[in-house]
Amino acid sequence: MQMNNDPIIFVKNIRKQFGSKTVLDGVDFEMPAGKIYAICGVNGSGKSVFLRILVGLMHPNHGQVTVFGQHIGSEVEFPAATGALIDHPGFLQNESGLRNLLLLAKISGKATPEKISETLRFVGLDPHDQKPFKTYSVGMRQRLGLAQAIMEEPQLLILDEPTAGLDFDGQREIYNYLIELRRQGKTILITSHSQGEIKLLCDKAFLLSDGKLEVMKDIRIEDPVEEANGTRI
Repeated sequence: MQMNNDPIIFVKNIRKQFGSKTVLDGVDFEMPAGKIYAICGVNGSGKSVFLRILVGLMHPNHGQVTVFGQHIGSEVEFPAATGALIDHPGFLQNESGLRNLLLLAKISGKATPEKISETLRFVGLDPHDQKPFKTYSVGMRQRLGLAQAIMEEPQLLILDEPTAGLDFDGQREIYNYLIELRRQGKTILITSHSQGEIKLLCDKAFLLSDGKLEVMKDIRIEDPVEEANGTRI
């Protein structure tokens, strides 16, 4: 893994087509360490496609993606030290949240049972709760999805609309988790439809429209870390 000042994510001239439809048309993107960035755009603009390409779940027709100095799709299939929440994780409906994460952890062996329990508590879930996943509310499902993304302590988080479907209190809790993770030095890339969310959380935001990615101006109101000091938002 790279240890210099190069961007954690480096994207050069990405193009993605589905038949005759061009979803990403020569997209360039760089992201440094320790920031929260957002990709914005209407439904169908290609935000989720872009995230899938970043983590190797989908390959571009043209262009280069490098994460932590490794080329995605050639040197590695999935980027190192990265946690992702894209679409809806395939949790087992009849198992508890803890059991689901324990089973997932067996794939890589990087998260201990103790770490998984600690992560569940961090996102506001009880590791001793035996209710099956199929009974979880929308908010609980989002929290469990975030837990699976962070339980192996990745340095980079890629989250597709992490507050989608949540009420105000649920959104506020997710904001607090992300701000705390940023304080811990994590690098976080999200997609979002909410201008308020972007202004509160993000150091920079980009608009994806007509296959092009452009920087959005004047998104910051205050530093989210300073806002979080002393009083949780």
